[in-house]
Amino acid sequence: MRIGILTGGGDVPGLNPCIKAVVNRAEDAGMEVVGIRRGWGGVLHFNPDRPEDRDTWLEPLNRAAVCTIDRYGGTHLHMSQTNPQNVSEAALPDFLKGKVQKTAKGTYDCTPHTLRVLEHLGISALIPIGGDDTLSFAVRLHQEGVRVISVPKTMDNDVFGTDYCIGFSTAITRSVDFINALRTPSGSHERIAVVEVFGRNCGETALVSAYLADVDRAVISEVPFDVEKLAHLLVADKERNPSNYAMLAISEGATMIGGQVVEYGQEDAYGHKKLGGIGQITGEAIKRITGVDIIYQPLAYLMRAGAPDSLDRMVAISYGNLAVEQLIQGHSGRMVALQSGQYTTVPIETCVQGVKRVDVEELYDVEAYRPKVRHVLGKPMFLY
Repeated sequence: MRIGILTGGGDVPGLNPCIKAVVNRAEDAGMEVVGIRRGWGGVLHFNPDRPEDRDTWLEPLNRAAVCTIDRYGGTHLHMSQTNPQNVSEAALPDFLKGKVQKTAKGTYDCTPHTLRVLEHLGISALIPIGGDDTLSFAVRLHQEGVRVISVPKTMDNDVFGTDYCIGFSTAITRSVDFINALRTPSGSHERIAVVEVFGRNCGETALVSAYLADVDRAVISEVPFDVEKLAHLLVADKERNPSNYAMLAISEGATMIGGQVVEYGQEDAYGHKKLGGIGQITGEAIKRITGVDIIYQPLAYLMRAGAPDSLDRMVAISYGNLAVEQLIQGHSGRMVALQSGQYTTVPIETCVQGVKRVDVEELYDVEAYRPKVRHVLGKPMFLY
């Protein structure tokens, strides 16, 4: 069996240990592994009629090739935000122009080309590692008859069907460390610190970081906020603090009441523009309302930088081994997952059958804008 493995979307710590685990377990089972570079972009841009494309888009992987990759973060295979079933005219490779049909949305569905590439390369099974966008195309390939075992990763921990995604623990660890480090300048200058963290639609990163770092207030993607009310709460927090400062954590996808998500740039293949800036806008509004100086700090890529922590290593390695186990056992169309603290698998379609969001009623105080864990008994390790 020849297995193709790829990483798509945004990088997170833990991808390399997962790749290494897949390669080592597959080699032990007598299987061959081919790394597909740059996510689904690798199969989209690979031209079967150009043998030289192999070196650009493919990398044979064995135990020696992955020996040291788990010692650093990111992904050895690189990644892209490419969706072969929804390719814009500008992103369509030249060799495919005139050979694929437009969809009703005016984009191109290059799934037939993807199937041709997989057949040409002799890839009999795929292990894609990604978030719900990347894994949605894995669902399509499964429906087309390709053997697929998918692996969930995302800093936001928002893939539906699993309690945990690779990258989340390290992102929280980084966020807590940076939030606590920012207490020094915030207290020294007696300011309100506004710390913006990743989280497009799901506010778990901001919520859990705020919960663990014990910040004064947290604004999450799921709950629109009243900036004037928030400003006065933070001033009161500042006055109560012996060092005369306050801390706010805010999701990049948060919105003010009556406002819109702050986006910019061109849409990617999944229809997403870049997020960022709500923390700065909120900080400026707080200063305008209260007269208090602000420290605005977007954590952004620092959350996903560097090597994974021990929890992400554990999950990534276990997910990689479990994915290969599924192929050895003849299974297909599954997503590896953690549920109720146990490793398991779910139907691959699960990731597109719902959305995973913060349980606001159980975990958040919508009036005080802060975490409020009402019940711990029976909750998963990261509370939802």
